[in-house]
Amino acid sequence: MPALAIILIIIGIALLFTGIFVEAVKFLLFVGIAIIVLAVIAWLMRSIRNKT
Repeated sequence: MPALAIILIIIGIALLFTGIFVEAVKFLLFVGIAIIVLAVIAWLMRSIRNKT
């Protein structure tokens, strides 16, 4: 029984860390998309200003 408890604790900790990392990756994905959108807008503004 103690071996089963240790295995369950290890699995629980692994799932907890996996959940934290997945949430962090999702957050960083949204941050990356926002930065790309801002970079495209800045590039468009610069190219429009240079042509006029």
